[in-house]
Amino acid sequence: MITRIIACSFLLLCAGLAQAQSLIPAPPQLAATSYLLLDANTGQVLVEHEADKEVPPASLTKMMTAYIVSEEILKGSIKEEDKVRISEKAWRKGGSKMFVKVGDQVPVMDLMRGVIIQSGNDASIALAEHVSGSEEVFAEVMNQQAELLGMENSNFVNATGWPAEGHVTTARDLGILARALITNHPEHYDIYSEKYFSYSGINQPNRNRLLWRDSAVDGIKTGHTEEAGYCLVASAMKRGMRLVAIVVGTDSDEKRASETQKLLAYGFRYYQTHKVYGQGEVLQTERVWGGKEPSVGIAVEKDIFVTIPRGGEEGIKADLIVDGELEAPVEKGQPVGKVVVTLDGETVADVKAVAAEEVDRAGFFKRMWDSIKRFVMGFFN
Repeated sequence: MITRIIACSFLLLCAGLAQAQSLIPAPPQLAATSYLLLDANTGQVLVEHEADKEVPPASLTKMMTAYIVSEEILKGSIKEEDKVRISEKAWRKGGSKMFVKVGDQVPVMDLMRGVIIQSGNDASIALAEHVSGSEEVFAEVMNQQAELLGMENSNFVNATGWPAEGHVTTARDLGILARALITNHPEHYDIYSEKYFSYSGINQPNRNRLLWRDSAVDGIKTGHTEEAGYCLVASAMKRGMRLVAIVVGTDSDEKRASETQKLLAYGFRYYQTHKVYGQGEVLQTERVWGGKEPSVGIAVEKDIFVTIPRGGEEGIKADLIVDGELEAPVEKGQPVGKVVVTLDGETVADVKAVAAEEVDRAGFFKRMWDSIKRFVMGFFN
């Protein structure tokens, strides 16, 4: 196995342009049951308090409802333009409403806006029934999806967040779900930033106050019940960094907004997302034995981002580890090793290294000549 350190000169140049790393004060203490702040690009948790405590999610549940609908649209199981018939169960449901009527035929995307912007319980049940036939079966799908995403401490009983025994989640699990919404379904994420939605002549505002207060905030969802308190999952983008803040169990609508603002302000002030390499970026070339071409470029399989203290680029180091010598044929995208990124000696990213292009096998005489050279060189290595 061959190990090489790569691109240190680039990183050190960046470090030379950066200011000295600033000291990071303790994070704010929030008046909330639990909370968590993470970098959406890397998943790095920056602040947490009781993040694994089971809590009732209230209407934050609808994040999962919307996520599953997006998944079903992506798979082709349902279509955005599908008309959904509103059942009596959906129409009768109390709490926040989109105000659909029994027998209405409502497009899927109108119902999605009813769920995301208006927090409509009626819209949530209508979509659950359209996807799975019943809300009860949909709840099973929600739990299967939660398991796939790695939400280890969540259990869903319904599609709305209506109080029910055993209907629980955690701040950490909500962070996982928020990242999935943003990353896996950008085609629908813009809906979370819409401030109003009108249906049947009734115009309702998004309950996320931060959409009006901070132009960097573009989502995600509020929730409230007497048991859960006032909750908010918010996401904001600033200077190339996307943060997700989860605040659960505050005592007022105003408090959930102001406490969430404290988390976001702390994260943007003291941390940054640093892009180390871009997807497909060639790091160096590696010899290919028996190939029509003598070498192949080695690239990173996907973007590599790391979360660092603001001004802390000098602590980044990247190592390319190539899994032995390469022999033709080599396929484009073929894994050939990995890139390990460390920050102050701690591993923060581990990404596959792949062949940047295809290398076919050479003719017989070229392969024989390479075999001889390889044999002779083995005596000197």
